[in-house]
Amino acid sequence: MAAKKKPSVETSTRSSTAMSSTAMPASRVADLLRVLQLAIPEPYCELDHDSPFQLLIATILSAQSTDKIVNSVTPALFAKWPTPAMLAAAPRQEVEQAVHKTGFFRNKAKAIQECSLLLCERHGGAVPKSMEELTALPGVARKTANVVLGTAHRIALGIATDTHVMRVSQRLGLTAATKPEPIEQDLCRQVPQEEWTDGGHRILLHGRYVCLAKNPQCEQCPLAELCPSREAEPAGSVAERAERERRVVESRGGKS
Repeated sequence: MAAKKKPSVETSTRSSTAMSSTAMPASRVADLLRVLQLAIPEPYCELDHDSPFQLLIATILSAQSTDKIVNSVTPALFAKWPTPAMLAAAPRQEVEQAVHKTGFFRNKAKAIQECSLLLCERHGGAVPKSMEELTALPGVARKTANVVLGTAHRIALGIATDTHVMRVSQRLGLTAATKPEPIEQDLCRQVPQEEWTDGGHRILLHGRYVCLAKNPQCEQCPLAELCPSREAEPAGSVAERAERERRVVESRGGKS
């Protein structure tokens, strides 16, 4: 029996629209995106990379790790094995040692080498530009594919939904879901597709630096007036809080 084809986010989103109770007025979503754009005018992916291949490998390594740790190991990794062919052919033990700090190093070394091998065998060493082809690679699930497609190729097929995006979306009332895929569906249904990549980065960065898991900085949050979950009254104007967030994000968490 042939396997059933998994529906895309767009298909799943359309079929769930009538059932969802999380939809908010388009004007409020627009206000949220406008303030986030004011606070984070130049959104970016915090995984350092110089090519789609480097971003793909870095994103695989970021699972159960932090971007800071990944960024500390990838310069040496890519200096030693700069191409998919070279990484695929590297001694496994050396690759394990190179990625050890990221955690689960044996599984990750295996994944990035097998991924590199398939890039060579199936795609001529290039990173593919479709969700289906990317998620067929070892170590690549939908979130990783969304990061690579949106950031490296500027192809918006979804919103990369990590723990920061999940938390912020829930607190803002954009979703009542608790798992990545339905949260992504709720976001894609409400956020214009042209905002899926940059808007997704903005939500993630806002969660990383302001809407923290513990002790969220509600007093300094430029979205406070729009947030049903705020725990404190905002201080100063929206513009002042947005400027503070801009400085924090641009300095990657440095002093504001």
